Amino acid sequence: MSSKVNAFLLFLLLTISVNAQEYVGKGEDVSMILKNTKEFSKAYIDGNVEKLTSFYSEDGKIFPENSDIIEGYDAIKKRWTIPKHIKIESHKVTPKEINVIDNYAYDYGYFEGTSKNNKNNTTSAFKGKYVIVWKKVNEDWKIYLDIWNSIE
Repeated sequence: MSSKVNAFLLFLLLTISVNAQEYVGKGEDVSMILKNTKEFSKAYIDGNVEKLTSFYSEDGKIFPENSDIIEGYDAIKKRWTIPKHIKIESHKVTPKEINVIDNYAYDYGYFEGTSKNNKNNTTSAFKGKYVIVWKKVNEDWKIYLDIWNSIE
């Protein structure tokens, strides 16, 4: 092979390994976590706070930026309830790693999205990083601990 081809293949290999996602654990468990993550984003975009809250375990806790720890369905539901004049237009979660260990898993990565303020007709972008600890409950994966903060 030519040196140009070798250089390109080395560049490609390095790029893939830097941006690669790593999933460790049973395929069906990782798949369920990825499915729940995607459905969480959909519920957030739809403003379906009941559905969104259902992704948390009964003893789930959230750790929002610049806030105390919030626990319990009612408190989590209240925190995720968005004012009527705000519409989440997009929300995407990109896991960097998911690691399943027995009935728990951890997941970390990045999130991004946009929201629209209908009062002043402005759109804002947001992005950040997160860590989630999942707990297996009756063959489903629920969010036990959820922490995030923004990246400017």
